[in-house]
Amino acid sequence: MEKETFATRLKDLRREVELTQSALAEKIGASQRQVSFWEKGQVEPNIFWLIKLADYFDVTIDYLVGRN
Repeated sequence: MEKETFATRLKDLRREVELTQSALAEKIGASQRQVSFWEKGQVEPNIFWLIKLADYFDVTIDYLVGRN
């Protein structure tokens, strides 16, 4: 079984709460392009964004990066 990646977890969390990439970006103060890059695995967020995402989704950073 393939290990889940940050990109997969982010996309799954976003879809669970029925948000578009643009809506998520607006809620955390990012751009839609950033969210798209994160979900495609093209770019990994820095600690600032990991904290914002973890707080928004009420999960741990460990969960976001696959360390649960």
